[in-house]
Amino acid sequence: MNQQPGTGIGFLFLPPTTVTMAIADILRKTVAASLTSLYGQDFTGSDFQVNQTKPEFEGDYTIVLFSLVKRIKKSPDQCGNELGAYLLQQHPDLFSGFNTIKGFLNLSISNGFWLDVLTQNFADASFGRTPAGKGKVMVEYSSPNTNKPLHLGHLRNNFLGWSTAAILEADGQQVVKTCIANDRGIHICKSMIAWQLFANGATPASTGTKGDHFVGDYYVLFGTELKKQVDELVAGGMDKEEAEKQAPIMQQAQQMLVDWEAGKPEVIALWKKMNSWVYEGFETTYKRIGSDFDKTYYESETYLLGKDLVETGLAKGVFFQKEDGSVWIDLTAEGLDQKIVRRRDGTAVYITQDIGLAVRKHEEFGCDKSIYVVGNEQDYHFKVLKLICQKLHLPDADNIYHLSYGMVELPGGRMKTREGTVVDADDIIDEMVKVAREKTEELGKVKDFTPAELTELYDIIGLGALKFFLLRVDPKKKMLFNPEESIDFHGFTGPFIQYTHARIKSILRREMPGPANISTPLLPLEKDLLVAMEQYPSVIEQAAASFDPSLVANYAYSVAKTFNSFVTEHKVLAAETEEKKQLRLRLCQMTANVIASAMQLLGIRVPERM
Repeated sequence: MNQQPGTGIGFLFLPPTTVTMAIADILRKTVAASLTSLYGQDFTGSDFQVNQTKPEFEGDYTIVLFSLVKRIKKSPDQCGNELGAYLLQQHPDLFSGFNTIKGFLNLSISNGFWLDVLTQNFADASFGRTPAGKGKVMVEYSSPNTNKPLHLGHLRNNFLGWSTAAILEADGQQVVKTCIANDRGIHICKSMIAWQLFANGATPASTGTKGDHFVGDYYVLFGTELKKQVDELVAGGMDKEEAEKQAPIMQQAQQMLVDWEAGKPEVIALWKKMNSWVYEGFETTYKRIGSDFDKTYYESETYLLGKDLVETGLAKGVFFQKEDGSVWIDLTAEGLDQKIVRRRDGTAVYITQDIGLAVRKHEEFGCDKSIYVVGNEQDYHFKVLKLICQKLHLPDADNIYHLSYGMVELPGGRMKTREGTVVDADDIIDEMVKVAREKTEELGKVKDFTPAELTELYDIIGLGALKFFLLRVDPKKKMLFNPEESIDFHGFTGPFIQYTHARIKSILRREMPGPANISTPLLPLEKDLLVAMEQYPSVIEQAAASFDPSLVANYAYSVAKTFNSFVTEHKVLAAETEEKKQLRLRLCQMTANVIASAMQLLGIRVPERM
């Protein structure tokens, strides 16, 4: 059989698997109870599949019967007809008809059921969200280095981390948002040395430069000077690899790292001063993009945390010591390799810190799951971290989860910080706001806005376009970012959804839904819109289970598209009857609520006017 009627999924955002929507849950329970009554056997909702009916067949939801045939000892069509007739007789408030085609029972949901969904939820701004009580989860994201400003890749990280946290919270989980600031190491010392050599006492205040950009400029300057010195040494006959080690400026940076670890007062003072400039800059950017954290950890305070656990692991035989005194773990049996956890001089490596920090996080917050939002170039690191924590039998080691995401590239290729070719987050945000202003002015619909209102509107549109473009893609996939493409009021974009919300609000400013008993039959586009919105709770549940905000982004776009099809075909305020007008006003209000809620889970504001 080449074709299986009734097993398709009708909406873009849902994968081709069993639907888990609220109505589907009702159907599972109702059908299972009916099967039990009809055939004298115990059935559960897991004994059969519930899907949306394919558009080319009559019906709303389809029961796949093949898994039932052997138990019932009847043909699929006989089973479908008996079950359909029983459901229609016993639940006329839920079902209005059925048909059986080649082992698929297609059920039509009653008009009254859909109207009840609308009546109960159209004015509920919290529709779709689950009350707290499902557990506690930690989401770590951002993880900036204090030698440079946040860049485009950090934006995807921040948006993905913040949105995942918001979705988990909407799904009923208590969320703790954390960040680890990488505030120590050779990269920090490079900025410090360059400032000492070339700044002549300049500061962010004296130069009018944002603090993180100011320090980042000296990191780039270090790279420029290092290249110059390496070229000179190579011209003198030295091997390039050796020249990079022997270059005077690199030697100075290495010495500064030694002095920092030794706690040399003047080095610590300079380190604190330059980091404070960076933190001020970070805070400005975080505030602008809407990122916040319940707790920030600092590498300078955590990098020694795992050293005691290394000793514990040695005693238990989890780790082994080589002749030079370094300590390793052998993960070849797990398909990996040997990994160092302590250098021969006794100093910690990065994963040592992560082991210790995992324990500290559990002691401080006791979360059921710990999610690390980090790019896919660290996939190996997190496999090793989880395995080490499991072998040490650390609490909740099994619940470590790496939310791995692909890199963001620009049309010109990959970004490189040391060469100064990175697109800073602040610069890309400014560019997005600029494009938003240009695109909005082209439409010519904001002449009655005050200058302050326009400034806020361009910020809402620009940031909304940026966030939506970076979140609409499956996190696992790498992506190419194009600012112009992301701001299109008619495309698969944040501004299209924002404009749809503003369009709805324009209707509702003229008239809000009034009290009314509505029993009018739903027209196809009215029903399509209502069915789409009924799915919102399960979309949140799916996105939370898979840590994937793209499901919410795609859903918001699907609802906006469905609404625009509906409102193009049907008048709202000048509807055929008063009852139809009230129905459509309720559809408008529920759509506005669902769009605003879904976009909020992406960290995107929706304007009242555009």
